[in-house]
Amino acid sequence: MTGVYLSGTGNTRHCVEKLLSLLDESARAVPLESPSAVEAIQGEEWILLAYPTQFSNAPIFVRDFIKTHAALWQGKKVFCLTTMGLFSGDGTGCTARLLKKRGADVVGGLQIRMPDAVCDSKALKKSLVENREIVAMADGKIEAAAESIRKGVYPQEGLRLVDHFAGLLGQRLWFYGKTLHYSRQLNIHDSCIGCGLCAKQCPMGNLRMERGRPVPGGHCTMCYRCVSSCPQKAITLLGKAVVEQCRFESYRV
Repeated sequence: MTGVYLSGTGNTRHCVEKLLSLLDESARAVPLESPSAVEAIQGEEWILLAYPTQFSNAPIFVRDFIKTHAALWQGKKVFCLTTMGLFSGDGTGCTARLLKKRGADVVGGLQIRMPDAVCDSKALKKSLVENREIVAMADGKIEAAAESIRKGVYPQEGLRLVDHFAGLLGQRLWFYGKTLHYSRQLNIHDSCIGCGLCAKQCPMGNLRMERGRPVPGGHCTMCYRCVSSCPQKAITLLGKAVVEQCRFESYRV
């Protein structure tokens, strides 16, 4: 058993590591952007794939990884885990459909609410106490899911037809226009000091340093890793200013 994941602010990493630890203490979790991710998947029959849901869809990085390594999934048993700020619809189902076309056996899905990670929007922001309560509830849900999986009963969240329509009608049709060009919307503000941290952390390699300043390309996966880590709060994506730099370690008790 192995886990592979995309995590921008740490929410998804926490969830995949916790579930793996409860199922198999020897299992490891590997970031999808790591050079060892492909090798990790090749060497296992059972894969836990985890990522944040974005408007009831998987991030571009995750979808591209599945398509680029199409042969990698043939015959694999895959369990999809997604994290969400409020609503996921068929966040697991979107990836499950891609995986099935490439020969994977998608055995289940789990959709976990975590603290909102969109740093430049006030929409879902909560207090520290509320976010810690959300994390505690998420941990309880993961523990219950692990117990069920050990008994051979896999959660099916986001994989049913009703979930597909919920995601399609509830978010994707409404927000498709908003997110259509977001991969080219990353903004670097004048307060940037050119430290280069964002370029080092980007899983897509979407940021490069030129003349002491980061320059975005057109391949942002909206993970918010750079926005949440910038010491000057000089990067925005969907909003115009950073409201809160969201990082999972802030919510640990």
